[in-house]
Amino acid sequence: MNEIGSAEELAERRHRLQGLMTADGLQACLITQNVGLYYWSGSMQTGYLFIPAQGEPTYYIRRSLSRAIRESAARTVPLGSFRSFGDALARDYPELFAEGRRPAVGADLDVLPAQTFLRLREAAPNVELLDGSAMMRRVRSVKSAGEIALIETAAQAAAAALELALGRIREGITELEVMTILESEMRRHGHIGLMRMRGYNQEIMTGMVAAGEAAAEPSYFDGPAGGRGLTPAAPQSASRRPIGAGEPILLDIGCCIDGYTIDQTRTAVIGDLDEELLRAYDVSVRILRHVESLLRPGASPESLYAEALRLADEAGLAAHFMGFGEDQVRFLGHGIGLEIDEWPVLARGFADPIEPGVVLAIEPKFTFPGRGVVGIENTYAITADGFRTLTASPERLYRLPIHP
Repeated sequence: MNEIGSAEELAERRHRLQGLMTADGLQACLITQNVGLYYWSGSMQTGYLFIPAQGEPTYYIRRSLSRAIRESAARTVPLGSFRSFGDALARDYPELFAEGRRPAVGADLDVLPAQTFLRLREAAPNVELLDGSAMMRRVRSVKSAGEIALIETAAQAAAAALELALGRIREGITELEVMTILESEMRRHGHIGLMRMRGYNQEIMTGMVAAGEAAAEPSYFDGPAGGRGLTPAAPQSASRRPIGAGEPILLDIGCCIDGYTIDQTRTAVIGDLDEELLRAYDVSVRILRHVESLLRPGASPESLYAEALRLADEAGLAAHFMGFGEDQVRFLGHGIGLEIDEWPVLARGFADPIEPGVVLAIEPKFTFPGRGVVGIENTYAITADGFRTLTASPERLYRLPIHP
């Protein structure tokens, strides 16, 4: 078990979840997704974690039991026959099922496949499965000091990789070659090789390296820049397109250390950007500085997004902000941790005040079809009286030399 997976920290996480269960009238929660299993038990082995509103949890394991016993801080038992799962719950938690009661159990229905949901209802008809995903995401949005330290470690690895890659960019190098340098260096620093997303059908690579018009190509990926990608089977991120002088190079990369991810963006150019793109980059920095001035506990995520929209509009760049046309995305930033797309989102509809311990990636960007994308992104930890920047890469437009 790693340092942040101590029995004390895992117990504190479960205690926070239990408090929300009680407030919402739930008798228990059922965790089925890998990230949730890891967050609340310390292990990511296949199974189901049952957390009652009062009392101790049980981790029912399908595979691998021996590893789960070694890693998990919860009581860990074999799942046995899936068809008798409801009977196992009634045996282990008789107070919840006494006198034919049918407890209300919140599950991570935002990510639970429909087929598995139907099988669970059949295997445990004595349970009323309800959507508990919002409360789970609220608990996970507040990070401990140990979690934030891992994100900082990932930030250091990303900074080292970016510095190395920037020193090797020349006219004619392909986006894919630059991404290969970044990925190789981050793996040397412990990058696990993937970054997890919660959204249905949303996938992410190590990030995006894209230049010129390729960066501005729209994609299914729910972000302000998609990238051309290698093929229609991977229609995002780096392509085999050579990078030329005078075009914006978007370096939107992440690094995941021990499950926790940093997300950052820097813009580079071989030579100089034209006046319009340079101005848009400066506006992205201005938006970031303004949002930072408002970033503190109690701030409303949707109000921060509204301020970014206002500044983009005042600069005459609203049509290019966070994408272009029908492909514009409706957010400024997002929570980040074990997943890229955590809560809160800096978007309309997220009105709950930001709490200390929340970690946010904030990414004002401008998209110009046929020309490229410029912008910046930092990751921040909210403190008791403000914020702390976790991103380690220097904050500037990287002007790279033109080599003969």
